[in-house]
Amino acid sequence: MRVIEIANGKGPASALHIAERPHPAPASGEICIQIKAAGVNRPDIVQREGRYPPPPGASDVLGLEVAGVVVAVGEDVTRWKVGDEVCALLGGGGYAEYATVDARHALPIPKGLDFEQAAALPETAFTVFTNVFEGGQLKAGETLLIHGATSGIGVMAIQMAKAAGARVVATSRTAAKAEAARALGADISLDASSQNLAEEIQAAGGADVVLDMVGAAYADLNLKSLKTGGRWVVIASLTGIKAEIDLQRIMLKRLVLTGSTLRSRPADEKARLAAAVEATVWPWVEAGAVKARIHARFPLNQAAQAHAELEAGDHVGKIVLIP
Repeated sequence: MRVIEIANGKGPASALHIAERPHPAPASGEICIQIKAAGVNRPDIVQREGRYPPPPGASDVLGLEVAGVVVAVGEDVTRWKVGDEVCALLGGGGYAEYATVDARHALPIPKGLDFEQAAALPETAFTVFTNVFEGGQLKAGETLLIHGATSGIGVMAIQMAKAAGARVVATSRTAAKAEAARALGADISLDASSQNLAEEIQAAGGADVVLDMVGAAYADLNLKSLKTGGRWVVIASLTGIKAEIDLQRIMLKRLVLTGSTLRSRPADEKARLAAAVEATVWPWVEAGAVKARIHARFPLNQAAQAHAELEAGDHVGKIVLIP
C-alpha cells in the first residue's frame, strides 16, 4: 500500500514522501480500514518537525483520524464486520491507503455524512469533548471563550458549545476570520489583532471556560477574561510553553488551570471517550447542529501541499487527504 513517510528535513516539501509498505493485518481486538479520507491536523506538523514522536506501539506514519470501509476484522471484535463504514481515532497511520485500529476507537459514520466529512470529525470531536465538557465542565448557559476559533478544533468547539446550550465568544487573528466564526455560530466574534482585546472580552461579559490553543502569549489575557470560578483549558502552545502567571488572581477568582493531550492516553481511556462522544456528540451531528466543515481536499501524494495549506493559517475548518 502507499503511505506518506517522513525523511530529509522538516519542511513539508522536503520531509513528506510517498512510499510503499506492507498491507497491515488486524491483531486481536482490531479492525483494518480501507481509508477513503484522512484528516490533517496540527499535531501532524509537529511530528513532521520531529517534536511529537508517536506513542509506543503506534505507527510512525502521520495521521490521527480517518474514515473508510472495514476490510478485515481481528479476533474478539464483535461490533464491526467487513463492509461497515466507519470513522476512527488513530495513534498514527492515517496518511495511507489502509490502517489498523483498536475496534473500540471506531465509530459509525453519522447519517448524512460522506467519508470526507466523517474523517474530519474524530480528532476534533474527541478533543473538544474531553477538554471543554469534561476538563472545562462547560454547562448550558455558561460562556466559552475560544482562541483560534476558525481552526478545525475551533470550528468544532463553537458548534458543540452552541449545541449544548452555551454562549460562545470567539477570537480569530483577522477580521475575515472573525466574520467566519460569527457565521459558524459564535455569539460574539472578535478580531484578535485588536489592541483592546482584553477589554472587548470583558465587555462581552467574560468567560466561564477558556479553550486555549495559543499558549504563553495569552496567559494574562485568559486570567483577565475568566469569571470567578472559571476554568482555563490549555490544549496547545503555539506561542510558547512558559508563561508568568499571577497566582493571587487565581486564588481570588477561584480559577482552575488544566489541560490535556489525547494521543498518548491509554486504549481503554480512548474507548471510554469514543463511547461518550458517540452518545453525546453524534446525535448533534445527525441533527445538523454540528457539521464537519471541509476547507480543502488533497490527494495523498500532495500531503506536502496539505501541510503548507494548514501552516499558512488561512483555513476555516478542516483539511483532508484522499488516498
